[in-house]
Amino acid sequence: MWGGRLFVPLCVGVGGRRQTRAVHVVLRSDPAGVALIPVSDDGQEQPGTTVVSLAGLPEHAARLEADGVRWVWDDTARWYPILLVGGVRVERCVDLRLNHAILRRSALTCESALALAEPNAWDGAAAAATTVADGTLFDLVEDRASHLLADPVAEFALQREAARTSTNPGSLGLLLAAESAGALIAAEMRFAGLPWNADIHNGLLTDLLGPRPLPGTRPAKLEAVLAVLRQRLEAPDLNPDSPAELLKALRRAGLMVTSTRSWHLRQIDHPAIEPLLEYKKLARLLAANGWHWLDSWVSDGRFKAEYLPGGVVTGRWAANGGGALQLPRQVRGAVVPDPGWKLIVADAAQLEPRILAALAGDDKMAAAGRGDLYNGIVASGAVATRAEAKVAMLGAMYGATTGESGRLLPRLARAYPKALALVEAAARAGERGDVVSTRLGRTSPRPGDEWRDAQGEAYGVDASDAEQRRAQSQARSWGRFTRNFIVQGTAAEWALCWMASLRNRLWALGDGDLVRSPHLVFFLHDEVMVHAPAEQADAVAAHIREAAVEAGRLLFGAMPIDFPVTVAIVDSYADAK
Repeated sequence: MWGGRLFVPLCVGVGGRRQTRAVHVVLRSDPAGVALIPVSDDGQEQPGTTVVSLAGLPEHAARLEADGVRWVWDDTARWYPILLVGGVRVERCVDLRLNHAILRRSALTCESALALAEPNAWDGAAAAATTVADGTLFDLVEDRASHLLADPVAEFALQREAARTSTNPGSLGLLLAAESAGALIAAEMRFAGLPWNADIHNGLLTDLLGPRPLPGTRPAKLEAVLAVLRQRLEAPDLNPDSPAELLKALRRAGLMVTSTRSWHLRQIDHPAIEPLLEYKKLARLLAANGWHWLDSWVSDGRFKAEYLPGGVVTGRWAANGGGALQLPRQVRGAVVPDPGWKLIVADAAQLEPRILAALAGDDKMAAAGRGDLYNGIVASGAVATRAEAKVAMLGAMYGATTGESGRLLPRLARAYPKALALVEAAARAGERGDVVSTRLGRTSPRPGDEWRDAQGEAYGVDASDAEQRRAQSQARSWGRFTRNFIVQGTAAEWALCWMASLRNRLWALGDGDLVRSPHLVFFLHDEVMVHAPAEQADAVAAHIREAAVEAGRLLFGAMPIDFPVTVAIVDSYADAK
């Protein structure tokens, strides 16, 4: 059950008549506009296709949405913005592009016709996605239509058959539904936008960098730091924005550095390092979220990010420009609610270690997570301090075998053998070139031909020691990827279920208008933000926590693992943590 309806067969037909099987409506481009095609639950086209103009699509869709249909379309980002502009909020959809990517690769569907088919237009759909300005939403259909030449009805039938005949239809069905729900959420967050005060942002930049400079010049405070840096390196013409030039200047100053990365520079004791690090921090802010960013991305008091659900191979989201997944603390003070509204910011505490405990069925680690997981690990006697517990867990999930992580991992393995055995098995699979899967069935890609060729050649009769070492290093690297894939990918599934449940709960609190009701405005891996009327903030906070519990139950059933979330009701994102 998900918001009361995830696995409940739909019984209301397109025309309002009771049906014995679920009814979906497929959207397909048509010379006259768009065709709305009723199909059965197994993907078979039914009588009653209607063709409407693009301008008339929202009105027609609103009537069908009231009947409870599930929409099927090639790409949520192609169709849903048109409906949102027309005032139509969609409860459920099937995103064929996103679901195709899952079914094509999943080990649960490897014998299906979809998985065994030759590469086709659906496989290239993600790469063909484009960013379209808000003012040209109705052009979106034509702009994105060329990459999907195949019939969406036929593709839907293939996907339904692949899911039905998979080795775990229940889990896979949940994943497909969650992925499609995520696409709806991404479109709604872009439509509503993240509340952003440009005047506050400008004030923050002025405090940190100085007044806005003329084009082609640096802000005053950045110039002042640069002057100190040039003096201490005795390089009056230094351009620190050029890594090659900076590296030469550091070496001329007697520093035998091989990198200009901040983490490397922090290990060096020299008078130039402090201003250099300060310059890099301020220059990064200017480039990523400075005045140009403000002009480009914020309008009418909203930052409208374009999220890319499933943009990372593990299922994590990406963003198409704007840095939506990397909002630095320096500018979070500009994220403020509308008058009379609040921001409700929540993040899942220690999500990935808890996911690992649940995946492995490790009751001891689950027990350690009844409160703060890292403190629970300390209390178990596995390590001495919370800091050690965190380092050890990161080493377990990311494959660190040297340094402090390498020293602590054996102790963690003795305390929680099931959890460590799971990630070790995933790593060994990756080293062999095998695939691994998440809880619900998202499967890792196989390494490429170059990787496999290198592995094969390394153990030939003429292989050199250097070739063998290189192949072993590549194998271990892929093993670290698969080790983390199962944890990060399952955490992404949990987050999708969390948001999908919360989305429906927020809608139930509202008045039928997306932006006047409590609504999601931000998402970052294990963190969400809701914009809500102040009088509903406490109710929203309660629903956030309840949705987290529901997400854990959906993925792991009765497994006794807690997924606590911290919730802050604030007047500025800067006050959330």
